[in-house]
Amino acid sequence: MKLLITGGAGFIGSNFIRYWLNKYPDDFIVNLDKLTYAGNLENLFSIQNHPNYCFVKGDICDPAVVSDLVKDCDIVVHFAAESHVDRSIIDALEFIKTNVLGTKILLAAAREYKKRFHHISTDEVFGPLSLESKDKFHEKTRYNPHNPYAATKAAADHLVRSYFKTHDLEITISNCSNNFGPNQFPEKFLPLVITNLLEGKKVPVYGDGLYVRDWIYVDDHCRAIDLIIHKGKIGETYCIGGSTEDISNISIVKKLLEILNKEDDQIEYVKDRPGHDRRYAVDWSKAQSELDYQPQADFDTYLKLTVEWYINNPDWWQKVKSGEYQNYYDQQYGGGKT
Repeated sequence: MKLLITGGAGFIGSNFIRYWLNKYPDDFIVNLDKLTYAGNLENLFSIQNHPNYCFVKGDICDPAVVSDLVKDCDIVVHFAAESHVDRSIIDALEFIKTNVLGTKILLAAAREYKKRFHHISTDEVFGPLSLESKDKFHEKTRYNPHNPYAATKAAADHLVRSYFKTHDLEITISNCSNNFGPNQFPEKFLPLVITNLLEGKKVPVYGDGLYVRDWIYVDDHCRAIDLIIHKGKIGETYCIGGSTEDISNISIVKKLLEILNKEDDQIEYVKDRPGHDRRYAVDWSKAQSELDYQPQADFDTYLKLTVEWYINNPDWWQKVKSGEYQNYYDQQYGGGKT
């Protein structure tokens, strides 16, 4: 099988490429990535010379680039997205371009060449749950996005479903919870906390710190996508969650302080961001019953593994924080297409 992976130089996409080539070494992967600030080819250093891997620097909003690549693949696995909520609040335009227009252009090409299309989405499209509630998001939950990022991902989900209903395109969608693990860009909550603590810096915590997220380790997410591709029903959506149960941000920070032998005075409460959703929780029973999906370990085990990775890979995250990682493409490829 030949897969076109969009956004494969990002956090989840690069983990997925490494996972897939390790499990299916005879498959071929084309990685299409624009290399915005969140794209880092050092994430793929271990497989960049793999005979069944090809990188193409390009934009999913460019129909000519997309058309040629989609025509030559068996399935599109669509990770590419602007994803940082804070950035979407400051300026939503790039989110609209990439997450909505880019998805539409990919869908049009997939329809033209009759290709299978899997769309990676987020539980944030469902909006917030209350701290007091025991409710969880599921595949029939009404969409209720509360920030521009979530709104653009919701729009993309609707577009994908419309191509199934209107054009009989073979699609699947996964709405995942918050991912964490190796190679995550350190503007995100967990790697920011870990790397700041390793640098002896304060850890910023929004508001009262009682915001709750469902956390999924990135390898479990990759495994879930694999199951959807091979066993998922065409036209269906699958909610994918982790092994956490209502753990607040401040509780996670305190777990990390304990793991790294740091004191509570490292915590710095900062002004809350606008439209901050209080709680997310995901019911992944459909994926469990239909696909045999199950997280492979508990949250604390994965959290320690993640901390160990950042401790053992300071060169990676220091280059990201300094911006030096953005030179890697020119150093490896001389600024040209591979």
